Amino acid sequence: MKLFQSFLNRGEGPEIRRVRHELVRRSLEVRAVERLTPHMIRITLGGPELAGFTSPSPDDHIKIFIPGLDGSPTRRDYTPRRYDPQNGTLLLDFVNHHGGPAAAWARAAKPGDRLEIGGPRGSQVLSSPIDHWLLIGDETALPAIGRRVEELPAQTSITTVVAVPGAEDEQTFVTATHYVSHWVHRPMDQADDAAGILAVLKNLEISDRTFVWVGAEARMAKAVRQYLLDERRIPAQWIKTSGYWVKGQADASVKDVGGER
Repeated sequence: MKLFQSFLNRGEGPEIRRVRHELVRRSLEVRAVERLTPHMIRITLGGPELAGFTSPSPDDHIKIFIPGLDGSPTRRDYTPRRYDPQNGTLLLDFVNHHGGPAAAWARAAKPGDRLEIGGPRGSQVLSSPIDHWLLIGDETALPAIGRRVEELPAQTSITTVVAVPGAEDEQTFVTATHYVSHWVHRPMDQADDAAGILAVLKNLEISDRTFVWVGAEARMAKAVRQYLLDERRIPAQWIKTSGYWVKGQADASVKDVGGER
C-alpha cells in the first residue's frame, strides 16, 4: 500500500513539450578560449550569423563541423552551454581528452578561428509539476547540468551527482536555486563504471515528484536508470536517461536509454 501510494503521489510525470526549430547552419568566430578545468576547455563564439539562434532547453544539442583526425570533414554533437543574445556570444564546453577530433580542435583553437555549427533541430522542454530535480552525469553532461542549474528559477530545489576525474575538475555554478552538489572522482578510463555514482545515490533521499535526468557514458547511464527503477522504484516517466557517448566507439550515443521517453 505504501509503494502504491508513492506512485500516486508522483503522478503521471512532467509534461515534455517537443519544439521544432528551423535548421540553420552558421559560421562563427572564436572570440575566446579558456582552460576552465584540466579536462574542460570553454570556447566563446560570436559573429553576425549567430543572430536568430535559439536553444530553449538546457540539454539541446547542436552539430559542430570540424576536421577529423585524418583531415576529412566530420561532425559531433555538443550542448550549447550558454547563449547570450545581448552580447551575441555562444559558449561551448569541450571535454579535454585524447583521441577525439573535437577535443583536438578545441586544444588548438585560438581567437579568430572559425567554427561551423548547425541547429539545434529541436528541443524537449519540461514543464511542471516538478518539486525537485536530480541531475546525474559525467564530465560530458556538465554543460547541460550547469546550464540547468543556472537557468532554473530561484528557490527551485536541485541536487547534482557528477563523476569527474578529480577535485580540480569540479565546477562552480552561479545560481539562485536551492542547490546541493555531490562529486565522484574516478579516472576517465573508468567512465563506464557506475559504482561511484550508485554509492552516492544509495545514501540520497529521493522524494516524490523528483524528476531525474541522467546524461553519461551509455553503460553507466543504463546502470543508473536500472537502479532507480528496480531499487528506488521511481516510475519511468520521472526519469530521462541519455547515453551521451559509448566507451570504445567513436561518435556513438544512445539518445534515449531504455526508450522511456
